[in-house]
Amino acid sequence: VQLQASGGGLVQAGGSLRLSCAASGLTFSSYVMGWFRQAPGKEREFVAHISQSGGSTYYADSVKGRFTISRDNGKNTVYLQMNSLKPEDTAVYYCAADQMPRMQAVGYRYWGQGTQVTVSS
Repeated sequence: VQLQASGGGLVQAGGSLRLSCAASGLTFSSYVMGWFRQAPGKEREFVAHISQSGGSTYYADSVKGRFTISRDNGKNTVYLQMNSLKPEDTAVYYCAADQMPRMQAVGYRYWGQGTQVTVSS
C-alpha cells in the first residue's frame, strides 16, 4: 500500500493550497481517509476525515470553515482544500487510511509520507 501526498508549499497568510493524496495497493473506496498534521515539537493532530463514499466529513474545530476534504474514488485520491491559511497551520500534513472513522492517529492503518505546508505572516 502506498499513499503519496503532494501539494504542499510556502504561502502567505490568507492564501490557499490544495493537498492531494494518491493511493495505490488498496481498495480505496473501502477506506475512510484522514488528514493529520504535525508541527515541530508538537504531537500529530487530526485535521479532517471523509467516509468511504465521501458523503460524510468531519473536521477539527481549528480548521472548520476554512478547510474542505473531498475524494475521487475513480482516481483513488483524497484532497484537502485549505483556504484562509494562518501561520499556525504550518506543519507537515499526512494522509492516512483506515476502515473506521477516527480522530486518533494511532488507529489509522496506512500513512503517507507527508507534505510540508508553511504559512508566512
